[in-house]
Amino acid sequence: MRFKKWIGTAAASVLLAMSFSAAPMQAEEARTIADESIYDVLVDRYFNGSGANDENVNTQDPTQFAGGDFAGLISRGDHVIDMGYTVLSIGSVFATEKYDGSLVTSYTAFEPHFGTSEEFIDMVKFFNDKDIEVMVDFPLTNVSANHEWVQDPSKKEWVAGTADGLAQFDLENADFQAALKSAVVDFVSTYEVGGIRLTNLGEADTAFVNELISSIKGVNQDIYVISNEESDADFDADFHAETPALFSESYKNVDLSSNEVTKYVEGVVEGDSKPSQLMIDSIWTDRFTYAVMSEEGNHYPPNRLPLAYAATLLMPGVPVIQYGTEIGMNGEVGPESHQLYNFKTDEEFIDFIKNLQSLRNDSETLRHGDFEVLKNEDGFLVFKRQSEKESWIVVINNTSITNRIDLTSDVIGEEKELRGMFESDIIRVNKEGNYPVILDRESVEVYQVIDETGINMSYVITLAIVYILFTIFVVLIVKRGRKRRAEQDAQR
Repeated sequence: MRFKKWIGTAAASVLLAMSFSAAPMQAEEARTIADESIYDVLVDRYFNGSGANDENVNTQDPTQFAGGDFAGLISRGDHVIDMGYTVLSIGSVFATEKYDGSLVTSYTAFEPHFGTSEEFIDMVKFFNDKDIEVMVDFPLTNVSANHEWVQDPSKKEWVAGTADGLAQFDLENADFQAALKSAVVDFVSTYEVGGIRLTNLGEADTAFVNELISSIKGVNQDIYVISNEESDADFDADFHAETPALFSESYKNVDLSSNEVTKYVEGVVEGDSKPSQLMIDSIWTDRFTYAVMSEEGNHYPPNRLPLAYAATLLMPGVPVIQYGTEIGMNGEVGPESHQLYNFKTDEEFIDFIKNLQSLRNDSETLRHGDFEVLKNEDGFLVFKRQSEKESWIVVINNTSITNRIDLTSDVIGEEKELRGMFESDIIRVNKEGNYPVILDRESVEVYQVIDETGINMSYVITLAIVYILFTIFVVLIVKRGRKRRAEQDAQR
């Protein structure tokens, strides 16, 4: 079984590379946020790369600092790189009284537990060198009551009130607005971050938020600016608070309606709206795995995750994936869901993510192409992504049975065939003039529409090469074992 899976994976990987190697090189167009996929981490919970900043760290208490830092992001950065993400969102990095950065005490000083400004610069450069942008959270209000501005008597008019250790700024105060704008501009001017996520918008006027966005982009037009709250401001991507619940309710078990997962994507390709952030959970919600494990009856996170990932990564929008989702991290919203990452990954699932990301990153059509739902019924979702260059068919069977859809030539085109990216199967037109797509329960397949070729010689040759290489490997292992036994016999 493992041998068959190894052969299939190896052949699929080669074919995946071949799918794009023949494409002519074209001038690269300016990227937009719709080209990106975001990996969302909490610095403190990712990896402890330096013991020099571990004062009062307590890994046994989930409410306390656990030791993660900028050095740790570099040490284990290959994990993010290998999965194909293009933006690393690291939350707030400012001095804070809480591990998740939610109680900031400054808009200039870095949190000592996370590291120094020099270490931050090194971390940003490390990821930029790998073509990954770093995004940082910048809270507008709801900061610590010990924030330096709150404690400054000359700025008492800036504070609207304090309660339970929190302070709210007067977001209409002109002096405060000018100071906040100056702080965020100074930050993006000093550090080469690729994105800012404005949080804790409070009652901020849309015009003021737009001023902040314009000021940030005045430093660098390519900096992405988003939020984790719904707003009418000119953010690069929309945020809808119900999105995680829509995905969670659709994929936490089989045979659930998936009608709602397309709610915020269809208008994007029609030009009616900005791309939406697509997520199955977030830093501020219960974990997706928590929803899966709370279901009665048949539930198994490793079966649920590939389906949810495929929908998130291949529909129009901006995928935002919370750290640890790929290992089924569990927990209710808050410290329980912000566990220290243990890097005990399932290689097969990580490979699946890599392949999905390779498809998305290499295909402009899967990022910007037209989107058409061909079927969406009781968890069986089939959609098409198409451009002048290419066409793809994505099939997500989140049901308890094998499902089939017959696609007509009107959908696929004349003299075409479908090539599966994961199982490497070929689907050709039948005598009824249809392309029969059959998919096992709880599985995903992505088909590339290609010109009719007859026998898939590229796959046959690729498979033969893989078998030959594997045979050589086995022979070498056997010979080495015989030689070792012979040496042992000679020593007796």
